[in-house]
Amino acid sequence: MATPYRFSSTLNKFTTIGCMTLAYLTVSDTVNSYFSGCVSMCRSRESLSNSSCTGIGCCQTAIPKGIDYCRVRFDENFNSSETYNFSRCGYAVLVEERAFEFSTSYITTGELYRRRLPLMVDWAASRASQISSRTRVEHEPARSFASPTQGGYWCSCPRGTHGDASSSGTCYPSQKLPLAVRLVIGICISLLIILIIMLCIHIILERRKLIKVKEENFRQHGGWLLLEEIGKRQGLAFKMFTEEELEQATNKFHKNNIIGNGSHGTVYKGILKDNRVIAIKRAKIINERQKKEFGKEMLILSQINHRNIVKLLGCCLEVEVPMLVYEYISNGTLFQLIHGISRRIYISLETRLKIALESAEALAYLHLSASTPIIHGDVKSANILLDDHLMAKVSDFGASILAPRDETQFVTLVQGTCGYLDPEYVQTCQLSDKSDVYSFGVVLLELLTGRKALHFEGTEIETSLSSTFLSAMNEGRFSELLDDQIEYDEEVERINEIAALAKACLNVKGEDMPSMKEVVEELNKKK
Repeated sequence: MATPYRFSSTLNKFTTIGCMTLAYLTVSDTVNSYFSGCVSMCRSRESLSNSSCTGIGCCQTAIPKGIDYCRVRFDENFNSSETYNFSRCGYAVLVEERAFEFSTSYITTGELYRRRLPLMVDWAASRASQISSRTRVEHEPARSFASPTQGGYWCSCPRGTHGDASSSGTCYPSQKLPLAVRLVIGICISLLIILIIMLCIHIILERRKLIKVKEENFRQHGGWLLLEEIGKRQGLAFKMFTEEELEQATNKFHKNNIIGNGSHGTVYKGILKDNRVIAIKRAKIINERQKKEFGKEMLILSQINHRNIVKLLGCCLEVEVPMLVYEYISNGTLFQLIHGISRRIYISLETRLKIALESAEALAYLHLSASTPIIHGDVKSANILLDDHLMAKVSDFGASILAPRDETQFVTLVQGTCGYLDPEYVQTCQLSDKSDVYSFGVVLLELLTGRKALHFEGTEIETSLSSTFLSAMNEGRFSELLDDQIEYDEEVERINEIAALAKACLNVKGEDMPSMKEVVEELNKKK
């Protein structure tokens, strides 16, 4: 019986290597014989080229299909005496084409001598009758089909049977399920398909509903007006962020990204796709008046450009309560610097005055220089951020509002932080620029004393820093409150002047307080 193996005509090539070398390949299948030859020539080492098998030092040719026998012989009439000094041997071989790459060293050295090279063979059953006689099945034998390999066949099981006819040669009758079982399976599959379709419809409807909710939130918050105005003002670096963008930047507002918590909301650190680091303020509530005015207020706040104010980069209006996006300031807050969550660092009087002056300049800009006057409403050391060079940047994470134009715009609920609240504001609920002046006076005291706005004074009763300071000033013992890091004896006059400025900021009546512009002028004199 003939061998099932055939030399692959697609993967193998007859190859000769040498100078002045002619080799013949005699091949045959079950019926016929064929002759083929390949000649490789060269005159010198320099004419040889690596990886080239086009007749100079190396020759390749194809072989016919269905070959199961081959024999190689050389033509002895070729004279190789002129090349014997660098090519002493010639080679001929049937080899896998992909596995062979010609090297000039095969000719100039004995590297190829006795080396084994791979050869690819095809497998095929030689006669369909053999397949049928070997294939066991209870009712009918496997059917055979011609395969791409000459003389070979594919095998498959007849309809109504199953098995691996090619390898095991066995086919088994297929078992038909009872009608009732098939009916139950069909019903279950149909119900599953209906359930999947209903689920897809539900998901589509929910997505449409969510899109409508986002569009309505965007409209209520004045998003269309804001977009229109941004389009008119070229060069305005203000972006309308989507909720998806901010969720991605904060890992879905993960608690590990929280960098600040307050009565007005939570601040998260985020990283945008372009690797910019941002701070995102997620407010807790928003009233109806703020909803109506939000777009207009964002447009005004987006135009604020001062080196000591944290830059507002954009907002997200798709959500029920809008989110604000600010530049990220890396060195923490003034509160952390003064009161030291871990170990306090030394802060010179000059550094303290520099931070105070920069913060005052920012507030004065909001009150006077901005296109529309803005009242911060929550000035405190925790809302004054510091960069790597300890430059102060007033943050707008609190209750900032546009300055009210009439009595109907005054807030009806006191906002801010205990210890920093202006007494007049607490009594009247009328927020004014002097409310920021009072709060700044408390921050100035924190810089001078190193104490918190609310602290314990020898008892378990919490005392405000402003009342402690005013009492000490009236009793002439202010120096007792100074931070240990400040040398009072060396800076008596300057420290007393700063204390007097702080006292002026803490006047009960707003009309008796200096403006932030006047505060800046006084601090400039103290540098």
